[in-house]
Amino acid sequence: MAQNKVNQYKLLSPRYWPTWLGLGCLWLLVQLPWRLQMWLGKHLGLLLFKILKRRRYICCVNLELAFPELSFEERTELSRQHFISIGQGLFETAMSWWGNEQRLSKLAFLEGLEHLKNAHQQGGVILLSAHFTSLELGGRLLAPYLPLHVVYRPHQNPVIEQQVAKIRSKRYGQAISRDQIRTMIQSLKLGFPVWYAQDQHFDQKSSLFIPFFGVEAATNTATNRLASLGRAKVVPFFTVRKEDGYLLRFLPALEDFPSESVHTDTARINQMIEQQVREFPEQYLWTHRRFKTSPDGSNRYLNHRRDHPDSRC
Repeated sequence: MAQNKVNQYKLLSPRYWPTWLGLGCLWLLVQLPWRLQMWLGKHLGLLLFKILKRRRYICCVNLELAFPELSFEERTELSRQHFISIGQGLFETAMSWWGNEQRLSKLAFLEGLEHLKNAHQQGGVILLSAHFTSLELGGRLLAPYLPLHVVYRPHQNPVIEQQVAKIRSKRYGQAISRDQIRTMIQSLKLGFPVWYAQDQHFDQKSSLFIPFFGVEAATNTATNRLASLGRAKVVPFFTVRKEDGYLLRFLPALEDFPSESVHTDTARINQMIEQQVREFPEQYLWTHRRFKTSPDGSNRYLNHRRDHPDSRC
């Protein structure tokens, strides 16, 4: 208890005052009408598009790799729309923390919920998601329907981590750090749905190079292992922004999963995510270095920079 008080005092030190101020401003903004928040998010995104040159470069490289059929002008516009989506996503993250339950419920449109219910009747379920810009809000919109266990990445800022941990403890059945594999398996064996996303660059020994948009990308293979050890069904789940709210889309549970081939299972997941991204391309997290490592070990973004100066992006 004493240690917790010491840590709390540290978080109140002047170095964290800007963080507290930022969180306070976000809380105030979340009280605004949803459409006004989205309007503000749009203009925030346009500002970020102008000033975040490094992230814009990463986005441009990703789009060139994933959509070679598009012209430079088309990819530039897609990049611009993506940054608008990022700006709106920042507001949606704040909504997932402090949004009013009744207001949020009116924005949620569920498609295919029966797939989750059918799988859940048989035991634990891996709700397999992908990093769309409304990802964080998707869990909040789904939480009222079932005791959801969520897998998250701890935040580097201790103030944000502490505050979000408190919120997650209230919103969800359990919050599990992404490195707590045993806890995930235990939750699945106990019959809980575990919300999980594996679609970011994963440069470790357990990764495989699997095509994603036709590009060999270092890919996390953990879903195969979790489904096997947790004896769980895998139900794909995606949250995307629409003009009048948010679509929570559930696809049928993956059949014959896991199979004997980790490569085949992981390729199947990548292909399934790609199909959803092609439907809502501006909302996928293209500012993440998804294609960082080539099979030969080189960094695609460094190599690309030599051929295409930053001014092109």
